[in-house]
Amino acid sequence: MQYKALITKQGLYDPANERDSCGVGFLCNITGERNNKIIKDALSVLKRLAHRGAVGADPKTGDGAGILLQLPNEFFQYLAEKNKINLPDYGYYASGLIFFPRKRQERRLCKDIFLKVASSYGQKILGWRKVPVDNSVIGEGARQSEPVIEQVFIGRSKEIKSQIDFERRLYLIRKEVENKIRRLSLEQKSFFYITNISSRTFSYKGLLMPHQLEKFFLDLQDKRIKTSLCMVHSRYSTNTFPTWDLAQPFRFLAHNGEINTLRGNINWMRARESLLENEIFSSRQIKRIRPVIVPAGSDSATLDNVFELLILAGRKLPHAIMTLIPEAWEKNRFLSPRLKDFYKYHSCLMEPWDGPAAVAFTDGRSIGALLDRNGLRPARYTITKDGFMVMASEAGVLDILPEDVAEQGALRPGEIL
Repeated sequence: MQYKALITKQGLYDPANERDSCGVGFLCNITGERNNKIIKDALSVLKRLAHRGAVGADPKTGDGAGILLQLPNEFFQYLAEKNKINLPDYGYYASGLIFFPRKRQERRLCKDIFLKVASSYGQKILGWRKVPVDNSVIGEGARQSEPVIEQVFIGRSKEIKSQIDFERRLYLIRKEVENKIRRLSLEQKSFFYITNISSRTFSYKGLLMPHQLEKFFLDLQDKRIKTSLCMVHSRYSTNTFPTWDLAQPFRFLAHNGEINTLRGNINWMRARESLLENEIFSSRQIKRIRPVIVPAGSDSATLDNVFELLILAGRKLPHAIMTLIPEAWEKNRFLSPRLKDFYKYHSCLMEPWDGPAAVAFTDGRSIGALLDRNGLRPARYTITKDGFMVMASEAGVLDILPEDVAEQGALRPGEIL
């Protein structure tokens, strides 16, 4: 029996109880300078969060690890030329890793659906690339469920005038592809997963241990990969089976903790799906987006699904995260009336996704973190005098000389960074 086949409801196990309790962190150059050093530093941080992840009886199979970064244009231009793919300038193409079934026929069918859906939205598949991996470094359990990993390049059509509109079109494409493949009767359907399709961000993740990530994904050893921000995650899956697709970071966030109100959050979100209206997405497009929450996801994946919708529907990062995870505002006499009114209004639109939870989030341009109102997860940060910042589940994840530190601190309950 393959690992992935175990995640259906059986015996005392119910996937509705899935939770995550993990290690999370982010790094950024506040100046916006992109370099390769931040990748190396992020991988070092991830390795120091290894104790917050978990392994099974197979000591080489972890619960999941990953890194999310800004789309590395210089590196992808090099890869495109090497693979004879005509890639336009940054902002005019998107890319992402896709997990495919091992069976060639099923993989071909998934690709055909991807091509047809992208074309129906006026976008062009520029090419595919087989992602180089070394699976000798991972455990037998991870190899049993290892998908075929390929990278897709999608060109932006001329009628799309802005990068955020391109992101919205990519979202529609991904959701429709997911829905179409979910309805198919494929033997290895569970292997299919789209990690992220974006013109801003890119992620490498899988059923890995933190120290395996760089060794498994050979791309991460290339010095041409540059970014000004990174988000990393080491997963400890509580009440769930570890799988390739539930490794984090997700498309917009990485999460340490649990969502204790998950069942109510999911039910209310499903109940209001038929009432969704938006000036950006048409009623026809909203129907294609549904279900907003992908079935059988973890609490972290579910939160990311809703957060993604709020961002692409027009809300800013702080607005969206404060809507989902509000601070304890009702009886806080120190809050301004304006801020209380903000929370009171949004409580009519969205129920709190209550933790304990520490969440890091990014759209590829800005990056931040939030601690929920219970305050039961650590989130510590350091800012250096030259404009570098690291935030993680604990202090000491990166060696920084005391004389280089400009500010240190920890997020308080309900505080956003």
